[in-house]
Amino acid sequence: MNRSLTNSIEDVLRQGCVLLESTNEETYTSPLTGAAAGTVGAHYRHVLEHFVCVLEGLASGRINYDARKRDVQIETSIGYARIVTEALMEDLRAISGDLFERECSVIYTVAYGESEPEQVRSTVARQIMFSVGHAIHHYAIIKLLCAGVGVQLPHEFGVAPSTLKHAAMAARG
Repeated sequence: MNRSLTNSIEDVLRQGCVLLESTNEETYTSPLTGAAAGTVGAHYRHVLEHFVCVLEGLASGRINYDARKRDVQIETSIGYARIVTEALMEDLRAISGDLFERECSVIYTVAYGESEPEQVRSTVARQIMFSVGHAIHHYAIIKLLCAGVGVQLPHEFGVAPSTLKHAAMAARG
């Protein structure tokens, strides 16, 4: 399982690198409108910061998604976003196998109108899985934003691995 999780992190962050190579600063930073409003950079920053929260929570055993730094430089500079992505790949690659099974507390505000965030028990492996799935979800939004301005991304960008596997099996008949 640990190798599979490590590979999933690598795969999803490599897709982020493909995004960064496929776009330019104007597209990355310009507010786009429509059903999926926002900037490509803001969505990408949001993705990266979930992985950062996991890494930061390893030492204490407390992963706090509400403590995201919301680093504007990630969403306004492709070069800086690439540096952060590559550093995350290196740091996440270094997670030892026993850390995946470690229990942790997860802090996250999930209720509207509530002032206190929820705290639940989980494992590092589960939070890695959450962060990968969360990234894919935002990649789907990013893909829509990019398509609206003519930026082509690979077919698998923003598509869940299970969906790709299902489509491949269906195509084989």
